[in-house]
Amino acid sequence: MSARILQIWLAGVLMGSLGFPGLSATQDTTAQTGTAVYYSDKMDGKAVSLKGETYDKNALTAATHKGYPLGSKVRVTNLSNNKSVRVKVNDRMNSKSKAVIDLSRKAAEEIDMIHSGHAKVKIELIESK
Repeated sequence: MSARILQIWLAGVLMGSLGFPGLSATQDTTAQTGTAVYYSDKMDGKAVSLKGETYDKNALTAATHKGYPLGSKVRVTNLSNNKSVRVKVNDRMNSKSKAVIDLSRKAAEEIDMIHSGHAKVKIELIESK
């Protein structure tokens, strides 16, 4: 097998695109599904992971696990109503959280999940930093 063919095959395995076991939907950061929650208003004004920024409940921001680089942009779609919002990843979630994303209050309002406090969502990477 030539080095180029091996390289293409390996990329396919890692991305799961050739039918081989690869990254699961919950590990692939280009698109994943899971539960979204939103920040408590008590966090408003507190420092976040992206240097120089603070949490603003009225901004379209989110915290995720390490799969998405800080500063990247993602689209979050509420799977129960198909409403979506574009947010900037500016913080990291607690590693013990079972949610895949923690949205700002404004972002949670945009996809109509304020009343329940959580929603099944699809996250798609738009722009990586």
